[in-house]
Amino acid sequence: MTKNKKEKQEKEIKETEIKINVPIEDSAELPGEQALNSGEEQNRIAELEKQAALYKDQYLRTAAEFENYKRRTDAERSEFFAYAGEKVLGEMLPVLDDFDRTMESFDKSHDKDALKKGIDLVYAKFRSVLEKQGLKPMHSDGTKFDVNLHEAILQQPDESKEPETVLNTVEKGYYLKDKVLRHAKVVVSSKPE
Repeated sequence: MTKNKKEKQEKEIKETEIKINVPIEDSAELPGEQALNSGEEQNRIAELEKQAALYKDQYLRTAAEFENYKRRTDAERSEFFAYAGEKVLGEMLPVLDDFDRTMESFDKSHDKDALKKGIDLVYAKFRSVLEKQGLKPMHSDGTKFDVNLHEAILQQPDESKEPETVLNTVEKGYYLKDKVLRHAKVVVSSKPE
């Protein structure tokens, strides 16, 4: 029975396939219907052409706006880099003025104590301006040598210090905020031979 049932289902599927495979173009159209469809198609084509023109116009406008945006940002970026140091230099002008006054004062009267006091004041102001910009000195003496912070220019045997300890800073290192701006040049201890 199951075999007959299966054959019956296969026959129904084949009949359904035959019904589906009947070509649509074989159906006859009335002459008035063809003219009606042709008019509708023309309207639809005209509508699609209008939409295509609208989308093309929007695309061209967007592309032009993007080009203007690129040009404007390139100009702003160039100006930014050209005048990047403006703020720092503006803050350093009072320091320069103080140096000028100190030098004039020294030229008028060769008072060493007044010159020393003037230079100390200018130096303090100069350091203050640099610190305000994020410059911090690196303190290296007595610390463990670190290749990320230090540049060893000399190794010196020293029994009193652990090997690879910074004995002396020849040239100070500096941070700009959290980034190393300049590595410290240091003398490093080594094992005595």
